[in-house]
Amino acid sequence: MNRSVRGTIAGVVVMSVLLALYLALAGWRAVALLASGEALATVFGVALLVLPLIGAWGLVVELRFGLRSARLSRILAEEGGLPELPAQAQPSGRVDRQAADAEFPRYAAEAEAAPGDWRAWFRLGLAYDASGDRRRARRAVRQAIAIEHG
Repeated sequence: MNRSVRGTIAGVVVMSVLLALYLALAGWRAVALLASGEALATVFGVALLVLPLIGAWGLVVELRFGLRSARLSRILAEEGGLPELPAQAQPSGRVDRQAADAEFPRYAAEAEAAPGDWRAWFRLGLAYDASGDRRRARRAVRQAIAIEHG
């Protein structure tokens, strides 16, 4: 496992633990507000119970997405199917957007030609990510996960 992956995993673990701690403290405070018996405190208590549930749901959704996309990436890497994204990089080490944009149509055409191939969708997601379009990257990776899972 390379250094970048270990750093990402460590970051996810730290953020998950901090969010879980926050959710537990908010839940504890919610119970205290509900126990007070006052109308306004009860309203706040209910809100404090709902918000941590939404936060926990969001955490689970994001962790599942991360685990599933990492698994697909591992499979594709083992098969030698990860895309060769442009080697040009900015001084920060990030992929040069213009170079990534030049390669993008190839991956878009591949996904369009094989809409039922999760590998094509995953590569398209990586191409979107290299081009800086995170929203579409996540959508393409979610499509790859759905195809592979289904």
